[in-house]
Amino acid sequence: MATPSSLLLSSPVDVLAAVPYLLGFHPADSLVVIGLTGDPPRGQVCVTTRWDLPIEPGVAAQLVPLTRREQVTQIVLVGYGPGARVTPAVDEIRALAETAGLRVIEALRVERGRFWSYVCARAECCPAEGTPYDPAASPVPAQATLNGMVALRDRAALERSAAPLSDTAREAMREATARAIDEMGRRVRACRDADGFAAAFVADGLARVRAAIETYQEGRRLCDDDVARLGLALAVIRIRDEAWTLIDDPSLRTHLALWGDLTRRLEPRFVPPAAALLGLSAWRDGDCALAGIALERALAADPGYSMANLLMHALHHFLSPGMLAERMPGPADLDEAMGSARMSWLLPMISILDEEATVPG
Repeated sequence: MATPSSLLLSSPVDVLAAVPYLLGFHPADSLVVIGLTGDPPRGQVCVTTRWDLPIEPGVAAQLVPLTRREQVTQIVLVGYGPGARVTPAVDEIRALAETAGLRVIEALRVERGRFWSYVCARAECCPAEGTPYDPAASPVPAQATLNGMVALRDRAALERSAAPLSDTAREAMREATARAIDEMGRRVRACRDADGFAAAFVADGLARVRAAIETYQEGRRLCDDDVARLGLALAVIRIRDEAWTLIDDPSLRTHLALWGDLTRRLEPRFVPPAAALLGLSAWRDGDCALAGIALERALAADPGYSMANLLMHALHHFLSPGMLAERMPGPADLDEAMGSARMSWLLPMISILDEEATVPG
């Protein structure tokens, strides 16, 4: 997969061609900030962020600690929309950049297939009527596509990529979920050793997580019944955290596919763990837009879901995924910290079973 730093941005057209791939969609009414490391005039893209216009008061100030933390030395600004909306935002960011000692190497406004530069005032290259451009004239789209980067039509298209399935697929998943709930309810009511049952359930859930990762790594997908059973298992924090610890940079494509599929297919009450894991995977992949959309789905289903709230806080404060990854324990650490499985671990899962289900003594 191409990384942002692998895209060569040598002209305004290259920048404008790259932005949709850096964000994952074609922006509108937005201000995009591309941060680069290295010495002018060359640099490597290390961070990209976007705000809706107009920018909310005080939000842009968070850019300064972000650039310092990521060792950004140069930035490129691209505003999408009419001058009355874009120019105040560009002026605000340029003032912040000057205060932080950052060089603004380019600042562009884009509207209706033309761009204007706030940096260049020469009429021969930046006329008052704007400069028409064609992204296809840049090698960036071909390079990005060849290496697995995508640019959806707009943010709504990105939202649809994580939206629930509908029609016959939704009904089939609903039936599979009912079967999983009924099966688990019967097992809970029949068990006589509560902690023994919990240990077996957690062990099975951990195995399901690893098997699901392997399935999507091979380019396959789970059947509805296995999705429903995994969704039920992920309600147990220890099982969800197993998945969390297994998300690393080499496996991001697999995790994006797996948790994206589950986020779309699971019934609403089972969505938060899968959507939070999708948000984490997207965040680590540098796709903050998809991360935000996934976390919004998790919080819409459960506003108090702690993992989603933690990650949303990190996104809003432009924290680096590496900061959280460095603090995450491994599976063995989880076992040592949490000890042996207990029936109390299963209470979040049991709470979504049939109301008539009883927890054995």
